[in-house]
Amino acid sequence: MATDKRPAPSRRTGGRVTPKGGPTKKSTDTTHEGPAASTRYTPRAGTVHAPSPAWLPIVMIGLCIIGLVVIFLHYVDLFLPGAASNWWLLGGLGFILAGIITATQYR
Repeated sequence: MATDKRPAPSRRTGGRVTPKGGPTKKSTDTTHEGPAASTRYTPRAGTVHAPSPAWLPIVMIGLCIIGLVVIFLHYVDLFLPGAASNWWLLGGLGFILAGIITATQYR
């Protein structure tokens, strides 16, 4: 006759998976003041940014338009002293770049 005994389970089902963490050991160094460092992750508090001032988009668009006008006047050779110089192109591109940098500050 055969017996209906089952073998004992080789694996536990349930209970703690990770080892139990005890209290953290305190340092004997007395120069450190304040609470002990926690082992848990604490996210930073969110920073609230103030809205952009009303003049910022105006300055941004103005700088880009000034840059475009300077480049246009350089190419049509009007109203710019020494317009044959490429420094006017560099200045116009500088104004456009300043407008783009100002756009990154807009919230």
